[in-house]
Amino acid sequence: MTSTPSPPSPLISAAELVELLDQDGVTVLDVRYRTSRPTGRPAYDEGHVPGAVYVDLDAELAAAPGESGRHPLPDPEVFGAAMRRAGVSGSRPVVVYDDWSGQAAGRAWWLLRHHGHPDVRVLDGGWAAWREAGGAAQASTPRPAEGDFEPGPGVLPVVDADAVLDVPVLIDARAPERFRGETEPIDPVAGHIPGAVNVPTGVNLGADGRFRDIAQLRALYEAAGVPLDGTEVAVYCGSGVTAIHDVLALELLGVRATLYPGSWSGWITDPSRPVALGG
Repeated sequence: MTSTPSPPSPLISAAELVELLDQDGVTVLDVRYRTSRPTGRPAYDEGHVPGAVYVDLDAELAAAPGESGRHPLPDPEVFGAAMRRAGVSGSRPVVVYDDWSGQAAGRAWWLLRHHGHPDVRVLDGGWAAWREAGGAAQASTPRPAEGDFEPGPGVLPVVDADAVLDVPVLIDARAPERFRGETEPIDPVAGHIPGAVNVPTGVNLGADGRFRDIAQLRALYEAAGVPLDGTEVAVYCGSGVTAIHDVLALELLGVRATLYPGSWSGWITDPSRPVALGG
C-alpha cells in the first residue's frame, strides 16, 4: 500500500478541542449532513463550535453525481478553494465534526489528508460530545481570514471500478440489509460487489457514540474476516462518503485502507458489472 508520513491520531476528544480553542491553535470545520436530507446549514446557524466554519458536503466535498457515483471526489482545485475560504492553512491543525457519527466529517478528514494536510482530526462523538462536555454554542457566523491551503497530488490510496475486484479484501460499509440486497432505499439496484465482506459503520462506535477502543475494533474486524497484517484492504459504501468511517477505524488499527470512491452507486452505472446478493 502507499506509504505516507504518519499523521497524528485521526480522532480528538472534546476536552482536547477546548484546549486548542483556548490557545487559538486550530481551524474547526462543521460538516453536519444527512444522506437524502437538506443541507446541515440550518443546524449550524442555530449553534456551532465557536469559530467553526460550515462546509457543505454536496457542494464543497463532492463533484456532481454521474458515472462515478452519487458523491464523486471533488476537483482538487475546487476543494482547495473551498478550504481556503474556510480559513484552512497547511501549517495549522484542523478539526472536523458533524452530527452523523463522524460519517460526513470523515469525508473532510480524508480529503484534507489525501491532498497533503498533515494534521486533521475528527471530533470523536461529534456535536453531541461537544455539548455533553459543556462546549459553548455560537450562533453568529465567523469570517475567517483566507487560508493558504494548496491541495497536493492525492497521497491516500484509491481504487477504481476496473481494479476493485482485484483487491485482496473488500469491505462494504453499508447496513447489513443493504449489503444482502434485501432493501435498497437510495440506489436503483440492490446487492453488493462480489467477494465483499460487510462491516457496517455502526459497529465502529460504542453506546456513547464514540469510537470503540482499539482492542474492540480489532476483534470486530478480525471476526468479519478482515486481516490486519498488511494485506491490502479497500472499502466502499453507497456513494464513497460513509466508507471513510471504516477507513478511519482501520487507521486507528494501523491499517492504511484503500477507498473505492465510486462505491456502490458508481459500480451499478455499468450494467455489465456483477452484483451479488445475500450474506
